[in-house]
Amino acid sequence: MDQLEALIFDCDGVLFESRAANLAYYNRILAEFRYPPVAADDHELSQFCHTASSPQVLESLLRREDLQSALSFAATLDYREFIPHMHPEQHLEEVLRTLSCQYPLAVATNRGGSIGPILEHFAYRDYFSAVVTSQDVALPKPAPDMLLLATEKLGRKPHNCLFIGDSELDKQAAAAADVRFASYGSLVTAPLRLTSHRDLLQYVQAENRESPVTAKFSSSPAR
Repeated sequence: MDQLEALIFDCDGVLFESRAANLAYYNRILAEFRYPPVAADDHELSQFCHTASSPQVLESLLRREDLQSALSFAATLDYREFIPHMHPEQHLEEVLRTLSCQYPLAVATNRGGSIGPILEHFAYRDYFSAVVTSQDVALPKPAPDMLLLATEKLGRKPHNCLFIGDSELDKQAAAAADVRFASYGSLVTAPLRLTSHRDLLQYVQAENRESPVTAKFSSSPAR
């Protein structure tokens, strides 16, 4: 197996439990244009809102004639209003603190500009050497563009990177980019399955014992 040299994280469902925040955000837009809200118990649609990029979601939810107006309205919303609905995944900070002293870390998310305020709100930004969003590439996940850009920013070859995701979009993007994939949670399957961030830490520590990293990312992040 190729030596592990960097880790890339999805945002929603991996770093944060953010379903309530995403539904509140999209339902605010739907209400503005007099569409019915997406119900939390509509699992298929709420999952789509949780994983796809905003243009993809709005294109699916709205009539064509309302799409551009809705995108313009969405651009006026301050996502910080919805951050109180978000919660970091358990043990996240302790794991980020440990891993960021050993590897360069990145975020690759179908979110747009909202990821910056989110990471700053929770004081996680300095753990990541790179942040890539749907606004940085031509195509969002499941296209490989985002992961390829993240590996480029980290200065690592794709097959030496591990992407932690929680959706089929993430899994497909990793396969297309030739990036190793770990499934987080129960919504997508993969040979490497994680139920918590401590599982990730244990996996990485085991990898280090079997194949010691010769050129670790050793500088601690500024906090």
